[in-house]
Amino acid sequence: MTDLHVPANDEDTGTPVPVVLDKPGTPSTPAPEAVPAEVRPRRRIRAASLRRVVVEIRQNPAYRAAVRHGSYTWGGGRILTRRAWEARTAAMHHRMMRIAEAAGNEEMVQKWEQRAYAYRFARHKRRMDLLQLAISLPKAVFTTVVAGTGVLLLIGILIAWHQHDVADVLGPLDAVIQLVAWLGFLASVIWDPLLYSLPLLAMAGAWAVGRNQRTAPTWALPADGDERDVVPDENAIMRALGKLGIPPLNASIKEGWKPRWVQPSTRSGNGWHAQLQLPEGVPVEMIADKKQILAHNLMRKPIEVWPTEPRDQAGVLDLWVADPGVLTKPVPSWPLLTEGTTDFFRGVPVALNARGEQVIGRLMAANYLIAGIMGSGKSSLVVALLLGAMLDPLVEIDVHVLAYNNDYDAMRPRLRTLVKGDDDEHVVAAMDTLRALAGEVSRRGQELERLGTDTKVTREMAERDPSMRPRIVVFDEVHELFTHREYGKEAKELALKVTKKARKTAIMLMWITPDADAASLPRGISKTVSHRVAFAINDHQGNDAILGTGMHKNGYSATTLVAGEDVGTAMAAGFGKTPGLIRSYFVRKEAGVDEVTPVVERAMKAYKSDEGVWEVPTFDVADPLTDIAAVLGHATKMLTLDVLHGLKDRNPVEYGSWSPRDLKAVLDDAGHGEYKTNGGKMHVGLDRILDAIAARDDDTLDDEDDEGGIED
Repeated sequence: MTDLHVPANDEDTGTPVPVVLDKPGTPSTPAPEAVPAEVRPRRRIRAASLRRVVVEIRQNPAYRAAVRHGSYTWGGGRILTRRAWEARTAAMHHRMMRIAEAAGNEEMVQKWEQRAYAYRFARHKRRMDLLQLAISLPKAVFTTVVAGTGVLLLIGILIAWHQHDVADVLGPLDAVIQLVAWLGFLASVIWDPLLYSLPLLAMAGAWAVGRNQRTAPTWALPADGDERDVVPDENAIMRALGKLGIPPLNASIKEGWKPRWVQPSTRSGNGWHAQLQLPEGVPVEMIADKKQILAHNLMRKPIEVWPTEPRDQAGVLDLWVADPGVLTKPVPSWPLLTEGTTDFFRGVPVALNARGEQVIGRLMAANYLIAGIMGSGKSSLVVALLLGAMLDPLVEIDVHVLAYNNDYDAMRPRLRTLVKGDDDEHVVAAMDTLRALAGEVSRRGQELERLGTDTKVTREMAERDPSMRPRIVVFDEVHELFTHREYGKEAKELALKVTKKARKTAIMLMWITPDADAASLPRGISKTVSHRVAFAINDHQGNDAILGTGMHKNGYSATTLVAGEDVGTAMAAGFGKTPGLIRSYFVRKEAGVDEVTPVVERAMKAYKSDEGVWEVPTFDVADPLTDIAAVLGHATKMLTLDVLHGLKDRNPVEYGSWSPRDLKAVLDDAGHGEYKTNGGKMHVGLDRILDAIAARDDDTLDDEDDEGGIED
């Protein structure tokens, strides 16, 4: 090593800077401790200058364009190579198995293993067919040429015989030879340009794929964001997450974090569904709090984006993104608006979920807590529930409205009682009903015990004994009752008591309030009722008071809904295995339009016959499992396509548009599974359908206990 002193730059004050030479004539970077303190700031200045130069280069439009389009081509080539590899191998199957294994889904792992085996088997068969073709090809070519030549000669003989000229015998053969020669000439003309253009075409294809997948560095992409796509694929989701301004998430992305997709972005109903595991230090709550920015990044409105956390997958972001505008379009007409009757013990259609699927509101063994600020549309869900219940002639309905409004006036003919007002006398009437309900619940429980059953009231029992008929009791503006200075404490105690014990006795309660706080609701109501519905709520405390503690944190929040805009839209729990968005049917009763009164009149006709006796109507809301069982009849099994045709014949309105995929979805949800005979054709088994119906009936009462597990 040799120590030399070299002069500093023109900013230097003359202080020599020691430089270590690795070999004579080759200076290396000076050690930090060897650089005098007064020289170090100049080093930082030089580093800052270098960074500025790099930034200026990156900001140069020509340089950014070159890097962007070069990255598009390179990245697109990599993507196409990976796609080709996955198409030729079982790499995709193994990748999906790893994702399913990471998610703990053993059933999905087995399915992908079966698919991988089927793929390898089919690939082996194709290769053997190609080998066989290579062996048989010369013989096939020779046979084809000889046969073709013979046919052409036969045609030539016929032409020569007709024209009386022997020279025409070779005419067809000569024409074919000339055609082949002309095609060869045409190919020789096209071949060279095509051969030279193939690399350009390949590069253009790779560039198009890379541009679609945005494989260029972020700094090289167009600054105006014109290339954003409305389809929320994995790349779009990652870009949206990276621009939420969450420091721990940004740090993870800078460190090279690669998301583990539990479920890649796939089409689901009226939108897209994806699940990915978030990095350490980034709970789902952070994403949910940035919902408005996330929706903007995905080119959606806040109501169209729902980031949540699955109950059984901690740390996983479950993201559902609706198609643009689909959740702001009007909800279709209520299915029972002009015809049809219902069954209290099987529920009524009340709403659509975010995916556009019909939501059935359970009445038997159910209680409802409905809240939302004024103008959020609570009455739309209540009206759909009550009108549906009215179409069952066995149901008796009582309504207490602790305010003065006309929401229930059109239903008065079918209601057993309707009490309106917020004076003390109206509070006393509500208390009398609560006390009577407490006694009624006890009486019905004793009657069930006397009959030797510990299950629940059935339709047959209600038809036989009028004292066991289903009852619905509505308490609207119930905060007036629970906050009353004299009766509030007793009302809360009775409400909890009746709600807990009423589910087996065919008594359904509906608690409705615009105030969602501890003072307006009894502690524990939200974990006692089976159905919790939150329309527009101002704060997350009110949201959790309705839906349960921690629901806002997990992304199930109604705080982003806007009263007056998202009318009839709510976050609800109890209508399915997991909470979710619902959009209530709207049966209108306003100036010039009255859709409620005709339904009430139709309900009154079913309520009493001309002779003044009860009529028990049929149930017109479709139940696929029951209808499948009816189509099967006494047959132990039936081809799946025959079952589908039978459903369409039985109820063309409901099943007329069904495809085999729709039927398969119902069978899979019921746990029927794939069922093939020795012939390899898909069948539906009667025993499996009956088991599914029995299991569903047994689970109906258990759903409330499972959903009540959320602590208040």
